[in-house]
Amino acid sequence: MTPSAASSGPGAPGLDIPAVTVTPGDTTTTTLTVRNDSDIVEAYSLEVVGDCASWTTVEPARVSLYPGTSETVTLRLEPPRSPEIRAGEMPLGVRVLPAEHPDAVQVLETTVHIEEFRELRTELAPRRRRGWLRGRYRLAVQNQGNTPAQVCFTAGQAGEELAFAFNPAKPKLEPGESAEVGLRVRTGKPVWFGSPVVWQFTVDTTDDRDQDEQPGSYDTVVRTPLEAEFVQIPIFPKWLLALLAALLALLIAWFTLVRPAVRSAAKDAADEAVRARPTPAGQQTPGSGAGSAGPGTQGSGASAGAGGGSSGGGGGGTSTGNGSGQQSSQTIDVQTASGETKTGTYTVPKDSIFGVTDIVVANFQGDEGVLTISFGDRKITTIAMETFRNQDYHWVTPIKIPEGDAVSIEVTCNKPGTPATGLRAKGCHEVLNVSGLLSSTKQ
Repeated sequence: MTPSAASSGPGAPGLDIPAVTVTPGDTTTTTLTVRNDSDIVEAYSLEVVGDCASWTTVEPARVSLYPGTSETVTLRLEPPRSPEIRAGEMPLGVRVLPAEHPDAVQVLETTVHIEEFRELRTELAPRRRRGWLRGRYRLAVQNQGNTPAQVCFTAGQAGEELAFAFNPAKPKLEPGESAEVGLRVRTGKPVWFGSPVVWQFTVDTTDDRDQDEQPGSYDTVVRTPLEAEFVQIPIFPKWLLALLAALLALLIAWFTLVRPAVRSAAKDAADEAVRARPTPAGQQTPGSGAGSAGPGTQGSGASAGAGGGSSGGGGGGTSTGNGSGQQSSQTIDVQTASGETKTGTYTVPKDSIFGVTDIVVANFQGDEGVLTISFGDRKITTIAMETFRNQDYHWVTPIKIPEGDAVSIEVTCNKPGTPATGLRAKGCHEVLNVSGLLSSTKQ
């Protein structure tokens, strides 16, 4: 462009600059004609001033003119593609300084129209998420254009298995402004078993105002959509199926194989124990008469308390002959005051051996304390009385107690219990019943 010259006073050039339009990132030139209307040779220095000075140059920046001559200089405008160069009108000034008449300096202003350009930069993080039903992503979006943008997002997927939600849905950004947008991806139904399912999708970022304006009225950078994926993991892992199958197989094996074998073995052991036990009192062994009693038998009224209980009270008993000895049952009754220890005993008669097979301990009041059962010098057991009301022990092989030794029960009463009457007892009361075979040592 060659503008028409404007005359001025002596020593001043003729200047005229038309308005110019430029797009950031492009280069635009215009021209300026300088004419010397004075009567001396003059040198002129040209300098760009104003907001456009940083990206506008003058070529050449200094001209020398004879009187009545002129020269055209070029103004080169190269605005960078940056959000800082806002769209709209900006003033452009060129200062012309004469060397011989510096007081005649002039500044000519014009208008530069900056065209719009739109550019959105978006980053998605992470690109891959794992979850049962939903995944969360972050979108970082920045307006790198020179005009405000109403950002909108569009998510795409090959099928309709995924649902997308953006928060905020349409942020408004000024030039150079950034924002973070949350993206939530959700599947329609869970995956219960099997391998993970990979859902791929894309996210496209656009300026919502593009739909309201005619194409070509601005410069827009088209970016490819962002690609991401959501890996939907199964609710139950593969190893859980294998574990459930193994447990099911074990249960089937237990009910079909192991349990019947265990029950059969237990039944056989119980039958063997019953066969090995002595004949109960009152029954006859094979070959004995209906009313006969074997050698050494005693009547049912025979004394059972030889060497009876000491300090704690004696016991009573019964005996029944069985051919090789007599089935004997003795009871030791011990009553003890709170805080005391007493012992009840049953002493094996002379010329006899007592083969003990069963004992039963009764703590019918629920007393608290310690109870110790001994056969002669052998301590059989020590029991905390508060742990039982009735306790019994049985032996397949009788425990033999020789003559003169005693079956003893030692009771230490810590706290009397409460019997069925509902009134707390004044002292502890325990009963021991011992049963077995009482045999004579005489031939």
